[in-house]
Amino acid sequence: MSVPERGDGVTTETHVSEETIRVRLNGVERELPAGLTVEELLRRLELRPELVVVELNRVILTRGQYGAAPVVEGDTLELVHFVGGGRPRERAHEG
Repeated sequence: MSVPERGDGVTTETHVSEETIRVRLNGVERELPAGLTVEELLRRLELRPELVVVELNRVILTRGQYGAAPVVEGDTLELVHFVGGGRPRERAHEG
């Protein structure tokens, strides 16, 4: 599986540094530590990667790509987190 091309053709090794980057996350400008992968970002946000769909720069990633996809300056990410639980409502019996 490959990571969506960033336009510059450069493969980036990821490592977290003291440097920060600016990205748009779910429509909001955010400052993040430089060097994160998508998977590391999800963990920092306390989201379980298996319950999140990630769109990175208008490309939906497979979960297998999360650990290899670097988050870089200017990226746009949309995260959709699935939440389950509860139980079906009981229907009132009509008589």
